[in-house]
Amino acid sequence: MERQHILWLEDTGLEDLPRVGGKNASLGEMIRTLTAEGVQVPGGFALTAEAYREVVQANGLEPRIRELLEHGRGGGLPLRETGERIRRLFLDAPFPPPLVDAVAAAYAELARRTGTTDPAVAVRSSATAEDLPEASFAGQQETFLNVCGVDGLVDACRRCFASLFTDRAISYRALKGFDDLQVALSVGVQLMVDSASGSSGVMFTLDTESGFPDAVVVSATWGLGETVVQGTVDPDKYVVFKPFLDDDRLVPVLERTVGAKEVKLVYGPNAGSPTALVETSPQERRALVLTDAEVLRLARWAAAVERHYGTPMDLEWAKDGPTGELFIVQARPETVQARRSATRFTVHHLEESGRALATGAAIGDAIVAGEVCVIRSAADIGSFRDGAILVAEMTDPDWGPVMKRAAGIITDHGGPTSHAAIVSRELGVPAVVGTGSATRDLPDGGVVTLSCAEGEVGHVYAGRLRWRTEEVDLERLPRTRTKVMVNVASPAAAFRWWRLPVDGVGLARMEFIITEAIRIHPMALVHPERVDSAEDADRIRELTRGYDDPREYFVDRLATGLGKLCAPYHPRPVIVRLSDFKTNEYAHLLGGRAFEPAEENPMLGFRGASRYDDDRYREGFELECRALRRVRERLGFTNLAVMVPFCRTVPEADRVLAAMAANGLVRGQDGLLVYMMCEVPSNVVLAEEFARRFDGFSIGSNDLTQLVLGVDRDSEILARQFDERDPAVESMIADVIRRAQAAGITVGLCGQGPSNHADFAEFLVEAGIDSMSLNPDSVLRTIPVIAEAEQTAVTGGHVGHG
Repeated sequence: MERQHILWLEDTGLEDLPRVGGKNASLGEMIRTLTAEGVQVPGGFALTAEAYREVVQANGLEPRIRELLEHGRGGGLPLRETGERIRRLFLDAPFPPPLVDAVAAAYAELARRTGTTDPAVAVRSSATAEDLPEASFAGQQETFLNVCGVDGLVDACRRCFASLFTDRAISYRALKGFDDLQVALSVGVQLMVDSASGSSGVMFTLDTESGFPDAVVVSATWGLGETVVQGTVDPDKYVVFKPFLDDDRLVPVLERTVGAKEVKLVYGPNAGSPTALVETSPQERRALVLTDAEVLRLARWAAAVERHYGTPMDLEWAKDGPTGELFIVQARPETVQARRSATRFTVHHLEESGRALATGAAIGDAIVAGEVCVIRSAADIGSFRDGAILVAEMTDPDWGPVMKRAAGIITDHGGPTSHAAIVSRELGVPAVVGTGSATRDLPDGGVVTLSCAEGEVGHVYAGRLRWRTEEVDLERLPRTRTKVMVNVASPAAAFRWWRLPVDGVGLARMEFIITEAIRIHPMALVHPERVDSAEDADRIRELTRGYDDPREYFVDRLATGLGKLCAPYHPRPVIVRLSDFKTNEYAHLLGGRAFEPAEENPMLGFRGASRYDDDRYREGFELECRALRRVRERLGFTNLAVMVPFCRTVPEADRVLAAMAANGLVRGQDGLLVYMMCEVPSNVVLAEEFARRFDGFSIGSNDLTQLVLGVDRDSEILARQFDERDPAVESMIADVIRRAQAAGITVGLCGQGPSNHADFAEFLVEAGIDSMSLNPDSVLRTIPVIAEAEQTAVTGGHVGHG
């Protein structure tokens, strides 16, 4: 049968993988099936695997390749020399004339279709064993960009064929059990998207670290996208909530993080140097690469691809500079999280603190400790010590053999979609990438602990710290009648706990977002003229750069942070507590000293509900309300409920509800639920009065205990007397549970008491509490305690839930 050298991408699909390889088959599948849904993929053609085999056969390469491989496996040749000799065989092998004619004819047709003489094309390797669900083969073969002319195209195709035998590709096939001579290579020739003057990046249709399936994570940088994959830039990052993408009224962008983007890859000066790495301008470094509309379009395309393939996807995209058009240029199955169980997983807990030496993006969720081994270039890989923690500026596929020998990996550059991150995930090796200066800051031979168990931010600590590992099988957890909820605060750790079998969030603290993501006192954004520190004023201007109105900085940061806390639990309720800083804590925010009084006892001072309609904070509270409305109305999380803290009197409750309503947060409107922290004795004494104004109570056991017993909860001297199990405190708790339920509202408790004390959990169950809200890392060990307490209450004949 006559061999077919060329197939147009629109005539191929997944069934053609043996002929055109995974990359080309996927491109053809998208062009053929998803163009109607608006997904744009650049057109082109493929040199088939038959073309590759014809080159091998016509030049008698197979026996020579086999001999070199066997010689290398037997130890007669180092891997580097084996690969180099095989590649030279291909580079010296002429293409048969019929193949050259076929390539020239297809290129001429591409020129006719585009109306150009020598259209610029991207020439990509597409191996018949790549982009499979069980093995990604990402970055194993070569890609050549901005190729023009038939001669240049034929040369690029020859180089692609040779790249089937890069050192890293030979090693990877051996690792995955593929026969080198059974794998063939197709070449994709695709119209070049001019992202050199535009932008490009990578997308995943799940959160790559936690496996949270309802997120689309987009990385973006200026110029050609190879810098993102290689890890030479720290790209922008965007996170989108996938379930809301079908609603055009919403803008469910949960995160926009500006990356450093210090360099970009652009077209080079001539055919001999088709690309060049150049520095970006200060304006490019500060600016976001994509608009919200562009992020949403890409996310919708990614979701469409995922639906079609029926599996999480890893995609590359590009934006054409001259036209502004977006394109998908590659799509492959995600190969790490997709294989993990949703019900069985491992949780790592750091049990002591240490001095932080470096931070970056956390890859994986494990903790390791070991000696630092700094490797400054691939040429020095031979000096790596097995089991050490590899520290490098960045990695590329040539580093693969040494990465699998490392206990952990730390890089100066790169983001969650860089080569170091992708390979670390696949190997199951924890990594912290994009630290900025680890190769300078971490001493070679020093012992460090690398922790990826604290959310999206990975930490490197001095010394060997203690940690523990917990194996979880959710299917074996008992069911409870009492609702179990979680307390959350950090958006960076939000997705980590998405698998927990909880009924929602009983307490979402906004203070962490204000402290870590905003850092500025809200009143300093409303009245910058009153900030009395020049240093603070300069820092505020720097942080709010890019916002026409500095108040929007606060609203945007708080809204996206809260949205990220809501996402993993949607549509389950997420109860967000209004800010409850004490005045001394507020004063530590940038610009805060100008707006906060010095109080003798801030714990009992100007905090909680008393602030919200007071002239000293009213305008700051308006910003909180704007952010909460945005989460519900623009991001779409109507599962967000609001909770009022430290409300001392009934008139104060009325004033707070009125202030909320004046800012568009009306209890009962559009399903808005408003709760109250029950943490002041007056809340118990007047339970029925408060119950008429709120949809539920959440018992704050720390404040209630200190106020019932008159014990300062921060006093070391009185620490042994501070106990929520004191009969007086338990009497108050049991009383308010009974009276709240009699008034027709729910009542829960947020705190660690049930986790720390089984007898307290049993007391709460006996009292008939509706829910307990716990820190995420204690949920799994506390559920069996609650279940046992429920069983004891039933067999003992105690009263159940109200």
